[in-house]
Amino acid sequence: MRSARAGDDVPYALRISASWAWRLGIVLVVGAGLIWILSHFTLIIIPLMIAALLAGLLSPISAWLQRNRVPGGLAVAVTIVTFLGLIVAALTLVGRQLALGFRNLWGELLTGFEQIQDWLASGPLQVTSAQIQNVLDEAAATLQNNSANILSGALTVGSSAGHFAAGILLTLFALIFFLLDGRRIWLFTVQLMPRRARPAAYGAGVRGWTSMVNYVRVQMVVALIDAVGIGGGAALIGVPLALPLSVLVFLGSFVPLVGAFVTGFVAVLLALVANGWVNALIMLGIVLLVQQVESHILQPLIMGRAVSLHPLAVVVAVTGGTLVAGVAGALFSVPVLAILNAMVRYISGREWEHDPALEKDPLFNSEAAGPPPGAAEPEDDEEDEPAPGAGMEKEN
Repeated sequence: MRSARAGDDVPYALRISASWAWRLGIVLVVGAGLIWILSHFTLIIIPLMIAALLAGLLSPISAWLQRNRVPGGLAVAVTIVTFLGLIVAALTLVGRQLALGFRNLWGELLTGFEQIQDWLASGPLQVTSAQIQNVLDEAAATLQNNSANILSGALTVGSSAGHFAAGILLTLFALIFFLLDGRRIWLFTVQLMPRRARPAAYGAGVRGWTSMVNYVRVQMVVALIDAVGIGGGAALIGVPLALPLSVLVFLGSFVPLVGAFVTGFVAVLLALVANGWVNALIMLGIVLLVQQVESHILQPLIMGRAVSLHPLAVVVAVTGGTLVAGVAGALFSVPVLAILNAMVRYISGREWEHDPALEKDPLFNSEAAGPPPGAAEPEDDEEDEPAPGAGMEKEN
């Protein structure tokens, strides 16, 4: 009785707050632990996630080819080779056009550099040519004195380049199997779960994949709007190479933060070299305007509607992902949140109990995935459990 009275003395609001506090604390600790563990496996996780995004982009093309009686392996090969060919062709076009353009503008670039030197000498700074030369000599001496550190940094860059190449190979390898056997891979994972959980887990995975495909499609639309906005603005104010600049902006829009900075810098540099400071400032204003509209209007509204997320959730996810994991966090935060949102809503709403797509899925129903939702469990579940990979052997 005394303990009950002591508990009654605690205000109801405080008891509820305490209950929420320790549960929320456990969630935060577990989440932080997972992030810390995953941060040590970025060389594996990031390529797999990039491959998943690319698979979401290319899966409709591969599926269309297979529906038109193209063998699965050939359809995947054609899809990937065509995609890589388009990327290489676009980058080649942009590189050649920019190289030719800067070669033609080289004289104007030298003239602009001389104008900067004249402004430094005759302007308010009053910097003479001797002082500029002294700065250059000090910079050269600093490079010589820190040659060991520079060499160490170069070795680090070489190691990073090796990791980058390994990541590209892993991404390509994973992309092939995601397109070829994506559902079988997920079904194999689902078969490791208890029978009763398999329908919900399999259906939730399919819903999460659909949400990610919608994200990739909308990201393409947003990138296209960026390219049209910046490239069209450059053409209107007379900046040369507007077409290759548009292609560069389109490709760079898929890389958060870094892509926008690099493409914007190239656009402003072209305007500065070709048309002077005023034109460069106008180009800078166009770039900032398009990027702000894309970040604060297009991304939250269009992206949030496509992946069933509130615009505020999209903004918070991108910001939080950037703070936690930098560029990778900005790239993967929204698709990961969209996948989790779709899966949780599917399971919590018990949609798998009356999901017609799940009932008609031939792969799931042919792999002895367990009794239909609502059916009685067998008494000895362990005897009826299929061995891991048994379903995949049937398919193969």
